[in-house]
Amino acid sequence: MADNKEKKPVDQRYWAYVKRQFLKKKTAVYSLYVVIFLTLVAILSPFLANEKPLICKYQGETYFPVLKDLAVSMGIGQFAPQFQNVNWHKLNYDFVVFPPVPYLPMNQDNDNIHSKSPLEHQNVPSQRWHHWFGTDELGRDVLAGMIHGTRIAMSVGIVSMAIASFIGIILGALAGFLGDDNFKISRIRLWSNIVLLYLALFYAFSARSYTITDALHESLGMGVLQLFFSLIVFAIVMIAGNFLIAPLKKISFLGEQVYVPFDMIISRMIEILNSIPTLFLILLIISIVGKPNLYVIMVIIGLTGWTGIARFIRAELLKVRSLEYIEAAHSLGYSNFRTLFKHAIPNALSPVLISIAFGIASAILTESTLSFLGLGPADTVTWGQLLSYARQVPQAWWLAIFPGFAIFITVTVFNLIGEGLTDALDPRLKQ
Repeated sequence: MADNKEKKPVDQRYWAYVKRQFLKKKTAVYSLYVVIFLTLVAILSPFLANEKPLICKYQGETYFPVLKDLAVSMGIGQFAPQFQNVNWHKLNYDFVVFPPVPYLPMNQDNDNIHSKSPLEHQNVPSQRWHHWFGTDELGRDVLAGMIHGTRIAMSVGIVSMAIASFIGIILGALAGFLGDDNFKISRIRLWSNIVLLYLALFYAFSARSYTITDALHESLGMGVLQLFFSLIVFAIVMIAGNFLIAPLKKISFLGEQVYVPFDMIISRMIEILNSIPTLFLILLIISIVGKPNLYVIMVIIGLTGWTGIARFIRAELLKVRSLEYIEAAHSLGYSNFRTLFKHAIPNALSPVLISIAFGIASAILTESTLSFLGLGPADTVTWGQLLSYARQVPQAWWLAIFPGFAIFITVTVFNLIGEGLTDALDPRLKQ
């Protein structure tokens, strides 16, 4: 019997079309699967490689040490006295389940120092404790470093590009939508806000840099809390300053409305930053900051990586601002900023996705380069650090092969996703 059912109509919405085009690019789809796998490894890294048990029964009590350790790292918990500075491998458990890799990346196995190969005999009690990717000069497990290094790499890529995207989208949107002659402000407010911005950044972040850094070293929760306080200080300085200078607008010269050339200022900023090699610029900032931790590295990469996104969004908004729906919003009396953030930016974000995909790959490579040069975070193991260990022990091939391959695969898959998005978002390829 013939099937008389009508075919389901093809969804003609824009993002449905983009999804169909992306799925046609098999290399991009497989790359997306690899990214999902790496993300899962990054999220689950404490449960995949850890010296602490996932669950154990000790002296009649049941404990979840890995979960407890996560709470301690966030500053919302504390281990009982009998579990502080204890060797978890030597306790007499009633019942215990260890992670697949029973090592932490920074812990030393004194019985397997001087770079034990994964293929040679290792001094371990059983195959359960074998170092499957070998050890480094200090006896640290390379596989544990690779697993936790995945979390570092993905965190650096995503967080730094989130910072870069926020800055790039805002500045690029202001340059492309407002241009040089679409925004007026009083002369006193323009001058004072330039000064207030400097003061707000100084008192909110520069003056509190040591407090923020110490809090981040203590725990992630304390670091986020201090950053929140800094944002409050920033807002107070800006709001209070604008409130205090309001009476000066009554002076005719100071209250005169002048145009703010957003496009010229931001375009010159982009040109200046692009004229300086990114790695040299990052090294310059690090020399000022001193020995940075992981969070500082993320911020530095984010603050230096926004120019490409800003150029994309600026170019897109130069086209969007002359379309009918933007003119309709203006005719209805909407303010420039409401039109910009509610209508213009959401319809101009497509090219930014491509830049973000390539930017994540670039951020991961930059962090690996800094760690390889010994300028990365010293309190954790990263792929770049493992590569740098290979320089000290040239015969330890596993210290170069495993992290080098991980960096190569991760950077490649993000670049392939970027290429897939480029094809999917290209209207000339529509079929």
